[in-house]
Amino acid sequence: MTAPQIPLLFDAHNDLPWAARELTGGDWNALNLQHGSPTQTDLPRLAAGGVGAQFWSVFVPGTLPEPQAVAVTLQQIDAVHRLLAAHPETFALARTADDIAQARASARIASLLGAEGGHSIGSSLAVLRMLHLLGVGYLTLTHNEHLPWADCAVRPPRLHGLSPFGRAVVVEMNRLGMLVDLSHTSPDTMRAALETSAAPIVFTHSGARALCDHPRNVPDDILQQMAASGGVCCATFVPAFCSPARYAWEAQVDEQAAEAGIDTENHAVLLDFALRRVGPPPPVGVAEVADHVEHLREVAGVEHVGIGADFDGTAMLPEGLQDVSGYPRLFAALEERGWSRQERALLAGGNLLRVLEDAHSHARGRTDEPNLATIETLDQAVEPDPA
Repeated sequence: MTAPQIPLLFDAHNDLPWAARELTGGDWNALNLQHGSPTQTDLPRLAAGGVGAQFWSVFVPGTLPEPQAVAVTLQQIDAVHRLLAAHPETFALARTADDIAQARASARIASLLGAEGGHSIGSSLAVLRMLHLLGVGYLTLTHNEHLPWADCAVRPPRLHGLSPFGRAVVVEMNRLGMLVDLSHTSPDTMRAALETSAAPIVFTHSGARALCDHPRNVPDDILQQMAASGGVCCATFVPAFCSPARYAWEAQVDEQAAEAGIDTENHAVLLDFALRRVGPPPPVGVAEVADHVEHLREVAGVEHVGIGADFDGTAMLPEGLQDVSGYPRLFAALEERGWSRQERALLAGGNLLRVLEDAHSHARGRTDEPNLATIETLDQAVEPDPA
């Protein structure tokens, strides 16, 4: 399988840093990415997949108390910087479109950082600014838990969107030139962020709600709003987000696991339990992912769709897309469906690169001072609904 003939394959979300933490405590020498790694991502497979730029997620669990979440996020940022230092011939740190171009000119993978969940800033705009200084280029506003200032997708609504402090986070990200990522957020949070942001937003790893009614996917009306503001939705490969049958299977697994006291956050344990108690999952393949990509194009336009596979963030992936070497299979399927080379280039990275440039352009030359407000002062009158 050869790499896709496209100018840039730029994936918006890969959880290798957290996988490395779980497997080896973040010891890249022990993981051995050059061959034999148990992860879905390693150096030979990145080359086979044609990856040219990657947002590495500095994810930490949303269940951590905020002070601990900040500390572990810093450890994950350190892990990514150590990854790049361990393989300087393969990776180059990048923040901007120019950095990406320089990395590609030296045949290296441009490596950017994204923080997956607002718990990582500890409800502090100052911490947000420090993460940005350390190279974090986007913040996913929530993960799978509500924050004091934002609602996530998979819990009953409390704030019904963003609090005043949550809106201040979005405005400060615009000032800094950080991408606002709305994957994992509730529809109300999505709408509030779109209303607030002066720069285009992204969904770094989500699917189309119209095709699979999973709460992690994006409704059509919001896709249209996103496109009108110049944003991009990056299609994920997570099977439960791509297939209603697979979503139903995973819901059954989660229900039975909860009854049995199984830790649903431990992917390996949960997978073993699922296969023993529920049976094999309904199959998902390249076609289902391509269906979502095509729906995103139909609703939002070809200039507003990208790729955010979520490798190493989920235990199982579609047949043919089990690791980072699989991207060419998706692009071959889209070519068979009539996608032109130009359209495939926009999907592969052109659109995400444009949004990154737009965010930096919006921030460039601004003279407004950092916002020194606190959550206590901004949200003192907010009374969320009971959980």
